[in-house]
Amino acid sequence: MVKKIAFVYLFIATSMVAQNNTSYWQQHVDYKMNVDMDVKNFQYKGTQELVYTNNSPDTLTQVFYHLYFNAFQPGSEMDIRSQNLPDPDPRVLSKISALTPEEIGYLKVSSLTQNDKPLTYKVAGTVLEVALNKPIIPGEKVTFYMEFNGQVPKQIRRSGRNNNEGVSLSMTQWYPKMAEYDFEGWHADPYIAREFHGVWGNFDVTINIDKDYVLGGTGYLQNPDQIGHGYQKEGVEVKKKSKKLSWHFKAPNVHDFAWAADPDYVHDVLKMPNGPTLHFFYKNNEDIKDNWKDLQPKAAELMTYFSEKIGKYPYDQYSIIQGGDGGMEYAMCTLITGERNFGSLVGVTAHEMAHAWFQHILATNEAKHEWMDEGFTSYISTLAMNEVMKQNNPNSLRGVYNGYYQLAISGIEQPQTTQADRYAHNSAYGASAYSKGAVFLSQLGYIIGEDNLAKTIKRYFDEWKFKHPTPNDFKRVAEKVSGIQLDWYLTDWTKTTNAIDYGIKEVTENKNNSTKIVLERIGLMPMPIDLYVEYNDGSIESFYMPIRMMRGIKENPIPAIKRTVLPDWPWTNPTYIFDLNKPKSEIKSIKIDISSVMADINPSNNTYAR
Repeated sequence: MVKKIAFVYLFIATSMVAQNNTSYWQQHVDYKMNVDMDVKNFQYKGTQELVYTNNSPDTLTQVFYHLYFNAFQPGSEMDIRSQNLPDPDPRVLSKISALTPEEIGYLKVSSLTQNDKPLTYKVAGTVLEVALNKPIIPGEKVTFYMEFNGQVPKQIRRSGRNNNEGVSLSMTQWYPKMAEYDFEGWHADPYIAREFHGVWGNFDVTINIDKDYVLGGTGYLQNPDQIGHGYQKEGVEVKKKSKKLSWHFKAPNVHDFAWAADPDYVHDVLKMPNGPTLHFFYKNNEDIKDNWKDLQPKAAELMTYFSEKIGKYPYDQYSIIQGGDGGMEYAMCTLITGERNFGSLVGVTAHEMAHAWFQHILATNEAKHEWMDEGFTSYISTLAMNEVMKQNNPNSLRGVYNGYYQLAISGIEQPQTTQADRYAHNSAYGASAYSKGAVFLSQLGYIIGEDNLAKTIKRYFDEWKFKHPTPNDFKRVAEKVSGIQLDWYLTDWTKTTNAIDYGIKEVTENKNNSTKIVLERIGLMPMPIDLYVEYNDGSIESFYMPIRMMRGIKENPIPAIKRTVLPDWPWTNPTYIFDLNKPKSEIKSIKIDISSVMADINPSNNTYAR
């Protein structure tokens, strides 16, 4: 009897642990870094104190750091991959292979301790593999102390020195960065070309650099009256006695830290009445000055738009910085190339600023779910541009739909669950992440209703800000908001390349003066159908066929049009037949989805006209 009771207790205890393993948790980091930059040879030395909190239910015996700058060396994984793609990124091509020792990038760790005891480690490309001297048990905090040095690579991809527009330093992914460990385990992905993933925490960073350099980036400057360069209080004169200035930043609750510096930066500041302070850093170039001045009120409008549509921007500053090789988002800032026409300058700002929400507040794993940050960002930034730039386009998302259609018929599409670096074609990655990702969100509005989509986005932000949401987390929010089951949608759209293709197969008149309408599902992916019938007198009515797997219905998307909800359409049935209580002669036209929000790859068979 005692043995039986003990077994039951052990079973219950084990079950409780298993259940706890499925509850949400995330690791935490506190960085304190001090770096000294030599602007003559673009080399720097640094120290890093990292307090790591193991909030997982697991005991850790090893940790991993990213050494991103090591990608910019001949023979690196990024170099080899670029040279073996059929359509490599034109910014990369074979440029890494041609770098000289003075032009390469690197991060070298000279010492590393855990709670003051030396650790053994080895470098494997862009990843530092560290064996711990003592396991980190659940709930434990440990302190890692590191000495490192780096060399800023010649600008090729995102990071680097002396970019094509003459910006001296684009310092992104520049420090040894602890890899993320979550419910799936370690995410110590090599840096090959794509996106990033980081641990939530706090950064305390001091950057020592030549006094002539103006610096902007992540965080809040702690010593503005010692720095000058437009940061200090009005009327305060800054005397720069030494050859270098120490820029001290703190950034709370972020998962990355980036900065850029140039001796020729203009620094403008715009304080929003009910929002953050916006900082603008751009080269003192007369050809771009007017555009950058005009950008500033538009940036404020964009900040307001995103805060209203997604959720309030939670930080006190955001910086828009000329640098990098195109546009890339970072915590509290973005680096964008600045020699653009005005429309392009606002457009890239809109996209990268939207990433402040869809990646730097809602921090998905971009290597695995790149479509969530790029697609959601493309969706919301396209709508924002339509409003802020007064484009007055009733179908502003048509461009992303066209991008998806081209992918769907290209023959090179891969499921969106493909790891970002494992796409066989760059073009397939781009269309899948940006276009198909945006269509996922737009089309969700067709399935659950536009009002529910808007509510879903806001609830998603409220529930998952400062966390690492997965596709299932977003799906569950949408289900709770709408009351509609959506596993079928997430599965077909992201885990397969199944396409949507519905058609009006047959319209015939019955003997009793009614009309038989036969619809067909040609593609493999199921969807609910909104069918609109226009009569000769100009009146219109709609017929709604939910698919059975939805276990619910959406509200009438056009309340002014009478709607009839028909029986469910089981996805297994290739056809759906219903009788319309009107003679065929009174029907002017029949159309599937007059909104064109359902991404049907062959709309030519969606319309019947008498």
